[in-house]
Amino acid sequence: MIRIGQGLDVHRFVKNRPCIIGGVTIDHPFGLEGHSDADVLLHAIADAILGAISEGDIGHHFSDQDSKNKDLDSRIILKNVFLMAQKKGFKLVNLDVTIICEKPKISPYVQKMKKNIAEDCSCELSQINIKATTTEGLGFLGRGEGIAAQAICLMEKD
Repeated sequence: MIRIGQGLDVHRFVKNRPCIIGGVTIDHPFGLEGHSDADVLLHAIADAILGAISEGDIGHHFSDQDSKNKDLDSRIILKNVFLMAQKKGFKLVNLDVTIICEKPKISPYVQKMKKNIAEDCSCELSQINIKATTTEGLGFLGRGEGIAAQAICLMEKD
């Protein structure tokens, strides 16, 4: 059995927080606002995996109302979500993600992001594709108010 899942996440920029994307601390004057570490990329990936295995979304499993999730490393979220998938007999076939922002520049960090995701999802680097794009200055993303990420994954049941 094969299943497709998709995820989307958006976080606004704020002062006095690190900018963490794909488990990598990015050199940027602003971080992302959120209850956890606000890793927009890993949140989109986790939601895509949860969608593929019919397990809701990360808000259901990692509520922002729960103090234990405050400033939680999103790699822990992704690892736990992937463990849920494995327990249901699923493995990752491939993952395709897009990060949407005007700044920061994403390309210098892509290989580190892929390495983190491959570790957390027990897969090869070749199973992960990360792209970045802008909105050509349009909308809140174009004005540099935040970052969005979308993910689609293909999961296969053993």
